[in-house]
Amino acid sequence: MNKFHSAPILTRTDLIGRVDEVRRSGSRIVLANGCFDLFHVGHVRYLNGARELGDVLVVGVNSDRQVKRLKGANRPFMPENERAEIVAAFRAVDFVTVFDEPTVTELLLALKPDIHAKGTDYTVDTVPEREIVRGYGGRVAIVGDPKDHSSTELIETVSGKNA
Repeated sequence: MNKFHSAPILTRTDLIGRVDEVRRSGSRIVLANGCFDLFHVGHVRYLNGARELGDVLVVGVNSDRQVKRLKGANRPFMPENERAEIVAAFRAVDFVTVFDEPTVTELLLALKPDIHAKGTDYTVDTVPEREIVRGYGGRVAIVGDPKDHSSTELIETVSGKNA
């Protein structure tokens, strides 16, 4: 018996089926998303905060292509399959998927989670997908600690750019 937790990393099609199953059992579905390029305590607090909102936490991980678009040509540092595997190892996480669209809108529309959890670098009114979520009857929630941590700042500190 495996004593370590690891959530399944699923294709969107498989994920839709699994989410439909747990929804039929009455579970409240929460979706969190991010690049998760280099982990720091802010990621842990974000994922734990998201899980506290419901029964099942689904995490969408941005694809390598999208991380490069969002963060710059030198990113990501870890490939999407490794980033997804690390996210899947967190006890708070139930399902993981990698998404390749520029925003999480398509994943939201496919899963229709009860709650779309975003980090504290947003407010409920600044989440870009808020109207999509409200449109299907879901709600947006802000979770985690103040945005005092970032992979970019960690990289700058380690590389000596912030020294």
